[in-house]
Amino acid sequence: MPKSSTQTPLAIVPADKIAVSQRIPVVQIATPQKKIHVREQKGVFQRLRQNFNSFLIAIFFLIPFINYQGRQAILFDVTEQQFYFFNITLWPQDFTVLAWFFMAAAFGLFFVTVYWGRVWCGFLCPQTAWTFIYMWVEAKVEGNHHHRAALDKAPWSLSKVRKRVTKHVVWIFFALLTGCGFIGYFMPARELYIDIFTASSGFWTGTWVWFFAICTYLNAGWMREMMCLHCCPYSRFQAVMFDANTKTVSYDAARGESRGPRKRSQQTELGDCVDCNLCVDVCPTGIDIRNGLQYECINCGACVDACNQTMDKFGYAPNLISFTSENTLNKKPKTNLLSLKSLGYASALLIMVALIIGDLSHLKNIQLNVIRDRQALYREVGLDNVENSYQLKIRNKTQQMAFYQISIRSDDAQDQALQIVTDSLVAIKPAEQLDYPLTVSGRLSNRSSDSSQQTVQFRVTQIQSLDNPIPIQPINEISQNSRFFWP
Repeated sequence: MPKSSTQTPLAIVPADKIAVSQRIPVVQIATPQKKIHVREQKGVFQRLRQNFNSFLIAIFFLIPFINYQGRQAILFDVTEQQFYFFNITLWPQDFTVLAWFFMAAAFGLFFVTVYWGRVWCGFLCPQTAWTFIYMWVEAKVEGNHHHRAALDKAPWSLSKVRKRVTKHVVWIFFALLTGCGFIGYFMPARELYIDIFTASSGFWTGTWVWFFAICTYLNAGWMREMMCLHCCPYSRFQAVMFDANTKTVSYDAARGESRGPRKRSQQTELGDCVDCNLCVDVCPTGIDIRNGLQYECINCGACVDACNQTMDKFGYAPNLISFTSENTLNKKPKTNLLSLKSLGYASALLIMVALIIGDLSHLKNIQLNVIRDRQALYREVGLDNVENSYQLKIRNKTQQMAFYQISIRSDDAQDQALQIVTDSLVAIKPAEQLDYPLTVSGRLSNRSSDSSQQTVQFRVTQIQSLDNPIPIQPINEISQNSRFFWP
């Protein structure tokens, strides 16, 4: 096999044993004018894919129905600008945690790709899962791939109309469920499903659900492989992450060529490939894996199962098509598995995980913003008192009622000149912000220096209750500095 993993493996076969037409790789790319009728296939990898897809789809629909402390456990509340994740509440200023999470997921995918190629596309990608669901519905309603191809060519009749209407009704119903499932992460899911299926939802709620339903219907029902061939960016740069040890779906040309049909008991000098074309018939993107590695291949393993089935019938060794690496095909020893690529992606992944842990460990359940009164720097009260006014914006970022005590501290620990005049104990409802006016008073006779201003620190500490101002352990508090002005 050539050094580049993007070239055809046919080069490892002596040229005199390969027909001229076989020396030139022909990449079969599906076009919108040629509909692909995928042959149904069973086997080890198809069972594995179906199990993964079923599990992930079930998780997708069930997560919004998990409750925690009387609230939907995972909810992106766009209206309130909050993200609830069990007992953690993230606000827009905390969304760097989500950014680190998605970056960690990307580097994790790149790291896996170095060793297992496009395993995400074949076994975990929602596009693959929904496409195979829609193809399964199509097969149940219209029959196998031969029947579907014949139905496309047949003239319109009552039977054809009935099958097509049934298929599209089921597609639309599942698309609507998908739209509800997606929007259920942004709105209370239990009420959403009832409102949608009783046609009592609000305008914007219904609009967004139907928008994603239509996208699902068009994507999985009509576009299918076009998303993988022309829209998905991952397929375009995946080969950059491959090396000689990357396991991808590959055809062993040295063993399979020269290919040709034969009877099961026939003795022949041909290679093991019987040219049954099943590997093409079962491919959801319509390519021929025997032409070498192609970006259209999603590594779903359907051709592996089909080829192994044929090899078993002819009494040949399995894995003419298999998940293997370039080094294995060329009978070369595996090189260092910890390549620079894998180390780089692993390092980036660890950095992202560290940032997530760091952000979560420093996440505060209180948010404080101190704003000085902009109308006047200070007010003189009587002969000895000076007052400064502040507006404290205190946000309770938890999901329960919380009680807080407000205190101040001067930059001089021995300075006792400043004190809070207004009430320093407050109660704030869950996920609400309190705009609290606060007055700080100072005695001219007690100030420690002749400076016209000094730093004052406002501290908000969560306490047990208004009647029991004992700080909660561990102390949940936040502070912010401001200035106090003297005459």
